[in-house]
Amino acid sequence: MRLQVQHITEYTYENQVFLGVHHLYLMPQYRLHFEIAEQSMLIDPLPENQSSRQDLSGNFYSLIWFSDLTNSLKITSSLGLELKSFNPFTFLVDDQFIQSFENSPYPRFNYSGLEKNLVSYFIFDDRVEEFQNLISHCWKGSYDLIGFLVRITSAIKERWDHIIRHEEDIWEPRFTFNSKKGSCRDLAWMLMNILGNLGLASRFISGYAFNPELNDGHELHAWLEVFLPGAGWIGLDPSLGLLTDHRYIPLAAHAKPKLASPVQGSFSGLGNSTLTTNVQIKLIES
Repeated sequence: MRLQVQHITEYTYENQVFLGVHHLYLMPQYRLHFEIAEQSMLIDPLPENQSSRQDLSGNFYSLIWFSDLTNSLKITSSLGLELKSFNPFTFLVDDQFIQSFENSPYPRFNYSGLEKNLVSYFIFDDRVEEFQNLISHCWKGSYDLIGFLVRITSAIKERWDHIIRHEEDIWEPRFTFNSKKGSCRDLAWMLMNILGNLGLASRFISGYAFNPELNDGHELHAWLEVFLPGAGWIGLDPSLGLLTDHRYIPLAAHAKPKLASPVQGSFSGLGNSTLTTNVQIKLIES
């Protein structure tokens, strides 16, 4: 499968401003299920300079900075991608980890060895009674971790309305939970916090998800990955209620959602800014 992606990000400012340093997470992060056939990026105004870098989480990004005043910033990213089909269920989790849960009305898993220290940053352990009730409902029995992840991801799809929000913020997990609705990023952040109640490490992903039934009007998408020893990072999409497959193209992964935003930067000057984005994904050949 070959895809063509065009992603336009445009900021307009009420007055002329100085642009600060920007980090552009617009190059797909390496995954085995796709290859980048072509890639280009146009930035207006032209930056003073730019450099390719990698952050602590392993994400590649472009570092850019400016020197002149401007009323706008427009970034046009174009990608050609070759996707390879894969089955998201072809993995095995270490038996020791599956059997590590503490026996209680809802499970509590425990990482061991070096992983125990490394994953602590990715665990969000805010014990909320409402979360625990949902966990107990979806947990069906001993050692059924994979079945649980499928059931709880599907349950969020069935019980929460997926809405489009153009605001740049992200709702608090408890607010999303009680509202019974949320954007893709709200639902992903909520599920990350729910899984933290089980001791499971997860990270927030922003990127593209190709829907072959959608002709136009694509948007940036958000989902999450949970770390399972022996299997690695496994993608879950609570907006659609499924495990992620080859149609998902990650741009950035981070424990903190704000640090997974495709465009990160600041400006100095008077007045507000307005953000508009447009993502078009076309199937070139199947």
